[in-house]
Amino acid sequence: MDQRSRIYVAGMSTLIGAALVRELRRQGYVNLLTADGDEPDLSDAGAVDAFFTRYAPEVVFLAGGRTAGIRGNERFPADLMLNNLLVECHIVDRAFRHGVRQLLYLASSCCYPQACAQPMRVESLLTGPLEPTNEAYALAKLAGIGLCRAYAAQHGVRFISVIPGDAFGPRDDFSPDESHVVAALLGRMHEAKLRGAATMAIWGTGTPRRDFVYADDLADACITVMQRYNGLSPINVSAGMDLSIRNLAELLKDVVGFRGTLEFDISRPDGMPFKVLDTSELQQLGWRPRTPLRDALQATYAWFVEQERQRALEANGGLPVPGESRR
Repeated sequence: MDQRSRIYVAGMSTLIGAALVRELRRQGYVNLLTADGDEPDLSDAGAVDAFFTRYAPEVVFLAGGRTAGIRGNERFPADLMLNNLLVECHIVDRAFRHGVRQLLYLASSCCYPQACAQPMRVESLLTGPLEPTNEAYALAKLAGIGLCRAYAAQHGVRFISVIPGDAFGPRDDFSPDESHVVAALLGRMHEAKLRGAATMAIWGTGTPRRDFVYADDLADACITVMQRYNGLSPINVSAGMDLSIRNLAELLKDVVGFRGTLEFDISRPDGMPFKVLDTSELQQLGWRPRTPLRDALQATYAWFVEQERQRALEANGGLPVPGESRR
Protein backbone atom coordinates (compact mmCIF):
# COMPACT_ATOMS: atom_id res chain seq x y z
CA MET A 1 0.00 0.00 0.00
CA ASP A 2 1.57 3.28 -1.09
CA GLN A 3 0.39 6.89 -1.14
CA ARG A 4 -1.25 6.54 -4.55
CA SER A 5 -2.88 3.12 -4.11
CA ARG A 6 -6.57 3.07 -5.00
CA ILE A 7 -8.08 2.49 -1.56
CA TYR A 8 -11.70 1.64 -0.81
CA VAL A 9 -13.06 1.84 2.73
CA ALA A 10 -16.17 -0.35 2.60
CA GLY A 11 -18.54 1.08 5.20
CA MET A 12 -17.10 4.58 4.92
CA SER A 13 -20.08 6.13 6.73
CA THR A 14 -19.68 3.96 9.84
CA LEU A 15 -17.82 5.05 12.96
CA ILE A 16 -14.65 3.15 12.05
CA GLY A 17 -15.01 3.63 8.30
CA ALA A 18 -15.23 7.41 8.63
CA ALA A 19 -12.22 7.38 10.98
CA LEU A 20 -10.26 5.35 8.43
CA VAL A 21 -11.05 7.88 5.69
CA ARG A 22 -9.94 10.74 7.96
CA GLU A 23 -6.73 8.98 9.00
CA LEU A 24 -5.78 7.85 5.50
CA ARG A 25 -6.16 11.42 4.28
CA ARG A 26 -4.18 12.73 7.26
CA GLN A 27 -1.35 10.33 6.40
CA GLY A 28 -1.25 11.52 2.79
CA TYR A 29 -3.11 8.79 0.92
CA VAL A 30 -4.55 10.69 -2.03
CA ASN A 31 -6.52 8.10 -4.01
CA LEU A 32 -9.46 7.20 -1.77
CA LEU A 33 -12.44 5.80 -3.65
CA THR A 34 -15.29 7.55 -1.90
CA ALA A 35 -17.78 7.23 -4.78
CA ASP A 36 -18.69 10.88 -4.24
CA GLY A 37 -20.08 9.84 -0.87
CA ASP A 38 -22.61 7.50 -2.54
CA GLU A 39 -21.56 4.06 -1.33
CA PRO A 40 -23.23 0.94 -2.74
CA ASP A 41 -25.49 -1.24 -0.61
CA LEU A 42 -22.87 -3.66 0.71
CA SER A 43 -25.49 -6.38 1.20
CA ASP A 44 -26.37 -6.26 -2.52
CA ALA A 45 -24.01 -8.43 -4.61
CA GLY A 46 -24.83 -6.63 -7.85
CA ALA A 47 -24.24 -3.18 -6.40
CA VAL A 48 -20.91 -4.26 -4.90
CA ASP A 49 -19.78 -5.85 -8.16
CA ALA A 50 -20.70 -2.71 -10.13
CA PHE A 51 -18.69 -0.57 -7.70
CA PHE A 52 -15.59 -2.76 -8.01
CA THR A 53 -15.94 -2.82 -11.81
CA ARG A 54 -16.17 0.97 -11.99
CA TYR A 55 -13.49 1.97 -9.45
CA ALA A 56 -11.05 -1.00 -9.51
CA PRO A 57 -9.72 -0.66 -5.93
CA GLU A 58 -6.30 -2.12 -5.14
CA VAL A 59 -6.64 -2.03 -1.33
CA VAL A 60 -9.82 -2.56 0.72
CA PHE A 61 -10.61 -1.89 4.37
CA LEU A 62 -13.85 -3.69 5.25
CA ALA A 63 -15.53 -1.73 8.05
CA GLY A 64 -19.13 -2.30 6.93
CA GLY A 65 -21.85 -4.42 8.47
CA ARG A 66 -24.59 -3.54 10.93
CA THR A 67 -23.69 -3.33 14.62
CA ALA A 68 -25.63 -2.81 17.85
CA GLY A 69 -25.29 -2.71 21.62
CA ILE A 70 -26.77 -5.20 24.09
CA ARG A 71 -30.34 -4.02 23.47
CA GLY A 72 -30.03 -4.21 19.70
CA ASN A 73 -28.31 -7.60 19.84
CA GLU A 74 -31.19 -8.95 21.91
CA ARG A 75 -33.91 -7.50 19.66
CA PHE A 76 -32.43 -7.99 16.17
CA PRO A 77 -30.09 -11.02 16.17
CA ALA A 78 -31.26 -12.31 12.76
CA ASP A 79 -30.97 -8.88 11.11
CA LEU A 80 -27.47 -8.35 12.48
CA MET A 81 -26.24 -11.81 11.53
CA LEU A 82 -27.69 -11.79 8.01
CA ASN A 83 -26.44 -8.29 7.17
CA ASN A 84 -22.89 -9.04 8.30
CA LEU A 85 -22.78 -12.38 6.47
CA LEU A 86 -23.96 -10.77 3.25
CA VAL A 87 -21.57 -7.83 3.51
CA GLU A 88 -18.45 -9.89 4.19
CA CYS A 89 -19.30 -12.48 1.53
CA HIS A 90 -19.94 -9.88 -1.18
CA ILE A 91 -16.94 -7.65 -0.39
CA VAL A 92 -14.38 -10.42 0.15
CA ASP A 93 -15.39 -12.39 -2.94
CA ARG A 94 -15.63 -9.35 -5.23
CA ALA A 95 -12.32 -8.06 -3.93
CA PHE A 96 -10.69 -11.34 -4.94
CA ARG A 97 -12.42 -11.52 -8.32
CA HIS A 98 -11.46 -7.93 -9.17
CA GLY A 99 -7.79 -8.38 -8.27
CA VAL A 100 -7.58 -6.49 -4.97
CA ARG A 101 -4.03 -6.85 -3.62
CA GLN A 102 -4.74 -6.33 0.07
CA LEU A 103 -7.87 -6.49 2.23
CA LEU A 104 -8.27 -5.83 5.95
CA TYR A 105 -11.45 -7.08 7.60
CA LEU A 106 -12.63 -5.60 10.91
CA ALA A 107 -14.14 -8.32 13.07
CA SER A 108 -15.21 -7.82 16.71
CA SER A 109 -14.05 -8.69 20.21
CA CYS A 110 -17.49 -10.34 20.58
CA CYS A 111 -15.90 -13.25 18.68
CA TYR A 112 -14.11 -14.36 21.84
CA PRO A 113 -15.72 -16.98 24.14
CA GLN A 114 -17.71 -15.72 27.10
CA ALA A 115 -15.35 -17.32 29.62
CA CYS A 116 -12.21 -16.41 27.70
CA ALA A 117 -8.88 -16.15 29.52
CA GLN A 118 -7.82 -12.52 29.96
CA PRO A 119 -6.33 -10.64 28.27
CA MET A 120 -7.88 -12.24 25.21
CA ARG A 121 -5.53 -13.85 22.69
CA VAL A 122 -6.43 -15.07 19.21
CA GLU A 123 -5.58 -18.63 20.25
CA SER A 124 -8.77 -18.56 22.35
CA LEU A 125 -11.09 -18.09 19.38
CA LEU A 126 -13.60 -20.96 18.98
CA THR A 127 -12.56 -22.61 22.26
CA GLY A 128 -15.83 -22.09 24.13
CA PRO A 129 -19.43 -20.78 24.06
CA LEU A 130 -20.03 -17.18 23.03
CA GLU A 131 -21.74 -14.50 25.13
CA PRO A 132 -25.47 -15.29 24.60
CA THR A 133 -26.57 -11.67 24.14
CA ASN A 134 -24.45 -11.23 21.00
CA GLU A 135 -24.01 -14.80 19.77
CA ALA A 136 -25.63 -14.27 16.35
CA TYR A 137 -23.53 -11.19 15.56
CA ALA A 138 -20.36 -12.88 16.82
CA LEU A 139 -20.95 -15.96 14.66
CA ALA A 140 -21.22 -13.75 11.59
CA LYS A 141 -17.98 -11.99 12.48
CA LEU A 142 -16.22 -15.31 13.07
CA ALA A 143 -17.38 -16.36 9.61
CA GLY A 144 -15.75 -13.22 8.19
CA ILE A 145 -12.45 -14.10 9.84
CA GLY A 146 -12.68 -17.64 8.48
CA LEU A 147 -13.57 -16.39 5.00
CA CYS A 148 -10.50 -14.15 4.82
CA ARG A 149 -8.25 -16.99 5.99
CA ALA A 150 -9.81 -19.36 3.46
CA TYR A 151 -9.23 -16.97 0.55
CA ALA A 152 -5.67 -16.35 1.72
CA ALA A 153 -4.99 -20.10 2.00
CA GLN A 154 -6.60 -21.08 -1.31
CA HIS A 155 -5.65 -18.12 -3.48
CA GLY A 156 -2.54 -16.66 -1.83
CA VAL A 157 -4.08 -13.21 -1.42
CA ARG A 158 -3.21 -10.91 1.49
CA PHE A 159 -6.63 -10.84 3.15
CA ILE A 160 -6.19 -10.31 6.90
CA SER A 161 -8.50 -9.75 9.87
CA VAL A 162 -8.22 -7.49 12.90
CA ILE A 163 -10.20 -7.76 16.13
CA PRO A 164 -10.84 -4.27 17.54
CA GLY A 165 -11.67 -3.23 21.06
CA ASP A 166 -14.79 -1.21 21.98
CA ALA A 167 -14.51 1.72 19.59
CA PHE A 168 -16.08 5.15 20.03
CA GLY A 169 -15.70 8.62 18.59
CA PRO A 170 -17.22 11.16 16.17
CA ARG A 171 -19.89 9.65 13.87
CA ASP A 172 -20.76 7.02 16.45
CA ASP A 173 -24.36 5.76 16.55
CA PHE A 174 -26.16 7.26 19.54
CA SER A 175 -29.57 5.66 18.91
CA PRO A 176 -31.07 3.59 21.77
CA ASP A 177 -31.05 0.23 19.94
CA GLU A 178 -27.87 0.50 17.87
CA SER A 179 -25.45 2.31 20.19
CA HIS A 180 -22.57 0.73 22.09
CA VAL A 181 -21.69 1.57 25.66
CA VAL A 182 -19.80 4.90 25.28
CA ALA A 183 -22.31 6.40 22.84
CA ALA A 184 -25.28 5.03 24.77
CA LEU A 185 -24.13 6.45 28.09
CA LEU A 186 -23.00 9.77 26.61
CA GLY A 187 -26.28 10.39 24.79
CA ARG A 188 -28.46 9.44 27.75
CA MET A 189 -26.33 11.44 30.17
CA HIS A 190 -26.57 14.53 27.97
CA GLU A 191 -30.35 14.13 27.84
CA ALA A 192 -30.53 13.69 31.61
CA LYS A 193 -28.47 16.84 32.12
CA LEU A 194 -30.75 18.91 29.90
CA ARG A 195 -33.80 17.61 31.79
CA GLY A 196 -32.18 18.37 35.11
CA ALA A 197 -32.71 14.75 36.16
CA ALA A 198 -31.72 13.77 39.69
CA THR A 199 -30.72 10.22 38.68
CA MET A 200 -29.81 8.20 35.63
CA ALA A 201 -30.14 4.41 35.39
CA ILE A 202 -27.36 2.31 33.84
CA TRP A 203 -27.82 -1.31 32.79
CA GLY A 204 -26.04 -3.94 34.87
CA THR A 205 -23.79 -3.85 37.88
CA GLY A 206 -21.14 -1.54 36.45
CA THR A 207 -18.43 -4.11 37.19
CA PRO A 208 -17.72 -5.46 33.66
CA ARG A 209 -14.43 -4.25 32.25
CA ARG A 210 -13.86 -3.26 28.64
CA ASP A 211 -10.99 -2.30 26.35
CA PHE A 212 -11.97 1.08 24.86
CA VAL A 213 -10.28 2.61 21.83
CA TYR A 214 -10.81 5.97 20.15
CA ALA A 215 -11.90 5.47 16.53
CA ASP A 216 -9.12 7.66 15.10
CA ASP A 217 -6.49 5.69 17.03
CA LEU A 218 -8.09 2.45 15.86
CA ALA A 219 -7.92 3.66 12.26
CA ASP A 220 -4.23 4.43 12.69
CA ALA A 221 -3.68 0.93 14.12
CA CYS A 222 -5.46 -0.66 11.14
CA ILE A 223 -3.25 1.24 8.70
CA THR A 224 -0.17 0.11 10.64
CA VAL A 225 -1.36 -3.50 10.40
CA MET A 226 -1.98 -3.16 6.67
CA GLN A 227 1.52 -1.75 6.21
CA ARG A 228 3.51 -4.05 8.51
CA TYR A 229 1.65 -7.25 9.43
CA ASN A 230 2.31 -10.40 7.40
CA GLY A 231 0.62 -13.07 9.51
CA LEU A 232 -2.35 -15.23 8.56
CA SER A 233 -4.01 -15.21 11.98
CA PRO A 234 -6.22 -12.33 13.15
CA ILE A 235 -4.52 -9.63 15.18
CA ASN A 236 -6.00 -7.66 18.09
CA VAL A 237 -6.11 -3.88 17.65
CA SER A 238 -6.96 -1.69 20.62
CA ALA A 239 -5.52 0.81 23.06
CA GLY A 240 -5.22 -1.63 25.96
CA MET A 241 -7.27 0.64 28.26
CA ASP A 242 -8.86 -1.62 30.88
CA LEU A 243 -11.78 0.30 32.41
CA SER A 244 -14.93 -0.76 34.26
CA ILE A 245 -18.35 0.43 33.08
CA ARG A 246 -18.77 2.19 36.42
CA ASN A 247 -15.49 4.08 36.02
CA LEU A 248 -16.38 4.95 32.43
CA ALA A 249 -19.76 6.29 33.56
CA GLU A 250 -18.16 8.45 36.23
CA LEU A 251 -15.69 9.85 33.70
CA LEU A 252 -18.49 10.57 31.20
CA LYS A 253 -20.53 12.21 33.93
CA ASP A 254 -17.69 14.68 34.46
CA VAL A 255 -17.15 15.25 30.70
CA VAL A 256 -20.87 15.86 30.09
CA GLY A 257 -21.40 17.87 33.26
CA PHE A 258 -24.26 15.76 34.60
CA ARG A 259 -24.86 16.57 38.28
CA GLY A 260 -27.26 13.76 39.16
CA THR A 261 -26.67 10.33 40.67
CA LEU A 262 -25.83 7.22 38.67
CA GLU A 263 -27.94 4.18 39.56
CA PHE A 264 -27.01 0.69 38.35
CA ASP A 265 -29.93 -1.58 37.44
CA ILE A 266 -28.74 -5.07 38.37
CA SER A 267 -31.86 -6.63 36.81
CA ARG A 268 -30.40 -5.78 33.39
CA PRO A 269 -27.69 -7.88 31.67
CA ASP A 270 -24.01 -7.08 32.04
CA GLY A 271 -22.73 -8.82 28.92
CA MET A 272 -19.27 -10.37 29.15
CA PRO A 273 -17.79 -9.75 32.62
CA PHE A 274 -14.30 -9.01 31.33
CA LYS A 275 -13.20 -8.18 27.80
CA VAL A 276 -9.66 -6.87 27.37
CA LEU A 277 -7.50 -7.63 24.35
CA ASP A 278 -3.90 -8.78 24.34
CA THR A 279 -2.30 -6.21 22.02
CA SER A 280 1.32 -7.33 22.43
CA GLU A 281 1.57 -8.33 18.75
CA LEU A 282 0.32 -4.90 17.66
CA GLN A 283 2.81 -3.22 19.99
CA GLN A 284 5.59 -5.28 18.41
CA LEU A 285 4.71 -3.59 15.12
CA GLY A 286 5.59 -0.30 16.79
CA TRP A 287 2.07 1.05 17.34
CA ARG A 288 0.83 2.97 20.37
CA PRO A 289 -2.39 5.00 20.86
CA ARG A 290 -1.88 8.75 20.62
CA THR A 291 -5.10 10.08 22.23
CA PRO A 292 -5.64 10.12 26.03
CA LEU A 293 -9.02 8.64 26.98
CA ARG A 294 -10.45 11.83 28.48
CA ASP A 295 -9.46 13.87 25.40
CA ALA A 296 -11.10 11.25 23.18
CA LEU A 297 -14.32 11.34 25.22
CA GLN A 298 -14.38 15.13 25.15
CA ALA A 299 -13.92 15.17 21.36
CA THR A 300 -16.74 12.65 20.98
CA TYR A 301 -19.04 14.69 23.19
CA ALA A 302 -18.22 17.92 21.35
CA TRP A 303 -19.13 16.24 18.05
CA PHE A 304 -22.36 14.89 19.53
CA VAL A 305 -23.40 18.30 20.88
CA GLU A 306 -22.73 19.94 17.51
CA GLN A 307 -24.86 17.33 15.74
CA GLU A 308 -27.69 17.91 18.22
CA ARG A 309 -27.40 21.67 17.65
CA GLN A 310 -27.55 21.24 13.88
CA ARG A 311 -30.61 19.00 14.12
CA ALA A 312 -32.35 21.49 16.38
CA LEU A 313 -31.59 24.33 13.97
CA GLU A 314 -32.98 22.38 11.04
CA ALA A 315 -36.11 21.48 12.97
CA ASN A 316 -36.55 25.16 13.92
CA GLY A 317 -36.16 26.46 10.38
CA GLY A 318 -32.58 27.63 10.93
CA LEU A 319 -33.43 29.84 13.90
CA PRO A 320 -31.52 29.58 17.20
CA VAL A 321 -33.12 27.26 19.71
CA PRO A 322 -33.71 28.58 23.26
CA GLY A 323 -31.35 26.86 25.68
CA GLU A 324 -29.21 25.32 22.96
CA SER A 325 -26.00 26.50 24.65
CA ARG A 326 -26.68 24.25 27.65
CA ARG A 327 -23.82 21.78 27.43
